[in-house]
Amino acid sequence: MPISQSNSTNSLSTELVSAINALRDKKAENIRLLDVSYISSITDYIVLATGTSDPHLKAMKSQLDDALKTAGVFLIGEDRDTNSGWVIVDAFDFMVHLQTDSMRSFYNLDHLWKDANEIDISSIK
Repeated sequence: MPISQSNSTNSLSTELVSAINALRDKKAENIRLLDVSYISSITDYIVLATGTSDPHLKAMKSQLDDALKTAGVFLIGEDRDTNSGWVIVDAFDFMVHLQTDSMRSFYNLDHLWKDANEIDISSIK
């Protein structure tokens, strides 16, 4: 999947940046930000992140919840079961998928959204 040069991280919402930073703070692995605004009618961005275990997913979800609450984000929906290997948070403009490595490999959302533009998050602070 090509990394988009046209989608600047400068245009990302502060809420989305807060979500990405919360995941980084909890050492989420393989974080990817996908712009799906032109191919999806349900959201503009999808964040994919991997946790090393269910307890790690729980810690990532907790950090994410705190960051989104502080940013004033109203959640459309969220999983409350953090023992399934896959947690989803729907913040309307963006969705966050937290998965263990085995779940991420099995469901392969990276491939499902292969036509999305990936945004390079390395410059997000």
